[in-house]
Amino acid sequence: MRYTLVSEMRQCIDEMEQRLGELSLALEALPLLAARVFTLPGVKKGDEQLPLETIPVHLYSGTTARRLALEHLKLLFMQQQSESLSTRSAVRLPGALFFQADKACLSALQDQTCEINRLKQQLERLISRDSGLPSEARFPFVHQHFPGLITLNAYRSVTLEPAPASVHFGWANKHIIKKVTRDDICRQLEKSLKAGRARAPWTREQWAEKVAQELETLLSLPADAPLKIKRPVKVQPIARLRAEGSRKQRQLPCPTPLLFCSETSRIPVTGELNDYDQNSITHRHKPAARAMTLLIPRLWLWLDPDAAAS
Repeated sequence: MRYTLVSEMRQCIDEMEQRLGELSLALEALPLLAARVFTLPGVKKGDEQLPLETIPVHLYSGTTARRLALEHLKLLFMQQQSESLSTRSAVRLPGALFFQADKACLSALQDQTCEINRLKQQLERLISRDSGLPSEARFPFVHQHFPGLITLNAYRSVTLEPAPASVHFGWANKHIIKKVTRDDICRQLEKSLKAGRARAPWTREQWAEKVAQELETLLSLPADAPLKIKRPVKVQPIARLRAEGSRKQRQLPCPTPLLFCSETSRIPVTGELNDYDQNSITHRHKPAARAMTLLIPRLWLWLDPDAAAS
């Protein structure tokens, strides 16, 4: 790790906060056509991995929604929210804001947004790649130097574009699936062992023993064993946009309010986000799940024997 990394991170965060403040002021000065945001319950410390079967939603509109949205865009530190909430989970506020702005104003706002998103990508690179730390060591490293930083909020990009014909909201429930090799995961576990850190509720010695057992399990497999990371992604709010004159919809993740500008005062058709209830979901087509063996639960690492057979 280079010795200037922490100062580079600090400079990046400071500039991001400044740019977000400038964007917020610019948007506040524009005529507001409509605004609709949906507040979701925060994730309390210690509850990050608990499954969510229901999510109640509360709607705010108009100037209250604009205030909540602009505050949310600038939310980077836990000190700006309740101390009982987790900094390991992003704070989500789906919704949409519609402003009236001419082409020149839209172009200037998009330039501001591009610079903010560049800084967000830069911060993620500094933490995830340039630090050289394994994933389990990044959280304590970041919070040692930047107490209370909500990294997921800091990484999350800002969306600002011309207004579509309609915006509707919903929920997405899916898995992330990634093929991995035995040797890649072994290297990850060996790096974790060398770090010599503990993870609650285990002591350092207990954690080292646990990781060593996982490494032994992997080394008992052939080098070309068909392995996959398959982990559920917590249910996410999404937005479905339809452009004028088009029948197709474009789906976007919507953990933070989408920002739209229009030259006219016409307000796009805007839907609502209903409460999430896992038991009420109906699948148009749900393929049969493949039989796989869970090797390391905490990594969501599975052995896929069907892949070897094929």
